[in-house]
Amino acid sequence: MGCFMSVPKKPSHGRNGYENPVVLASQTAFTVSEVEALFELYKSISSSVIDDGLINKEEFQLAIFENKKRDNLFANRIFDLFDVKRKGVIDFGDFVRSLNVFHPNASREDKINFTFSLYDMDGTGYIERQEVKQMVIAILLESETNLADEVIERILDQTFLEVDVKRDGIIDREEWLSYVTKNPSLLDIMTLPYLREITMTFPSFVFNSEVDEISK
Repeated sequence: MGCFMSVPKKPSHGRNGYENPVVLASQTAFTVSEVEALFELYKSISSSVIDDGLINKEEFQLAIFENKKRDNLFANRIFDLFDVKRKGVIDFGDFVRSLNVFHPNASREDKINFTFSLYDMDGTGYIERQEVKQMVIAILLESETNLADEVIERILDQTFLEVDVKRDGIIDREEWLSYVTKNPSLLDIMTLPYLREITMTFPSFVFNSEVDEISK
């Protein structure tokens, strides 16, 4: 860790091309110590398949599914949102900046935007019923919970009845913001109170929390 914290020749990057933790701390709600802890997590994930200092999709999925090789829509969406540069890999800087949305001190707006983008799979700026259904099914599959299609459809009916106030069959950002404002507990899963939770349970906590809500 001492080498990683050494003063770099360029102010924005540390040795081996990693961004300086002091700079990353200034750009996020993390402290320098938290960035250092995240670097240890990052190193573990990025070397699990190919030791190239980057996290690819397979490594990301292995981290989520605790070494079970499984492809999952939910995991793909999280990876896509973390893969800011759209290069098929996640570097350390983007890992920290993306993970920042789960920090207790991250803005409520960032958390709302992240959850909206999670369901807006095709990036149209609104959430369609089929996108919600795909995500619900993905979460249920991961939790090994089986629900009949008619039950899932009822969940969707109730969701759109509550959220789609314009009754146009889609959920836009304004409707999502209004819904979350009325139901702030929906953002509970977007906050990890302690660094230990970040380093030990990210990102599987999202599955557990969302499935619990669906099962109620």
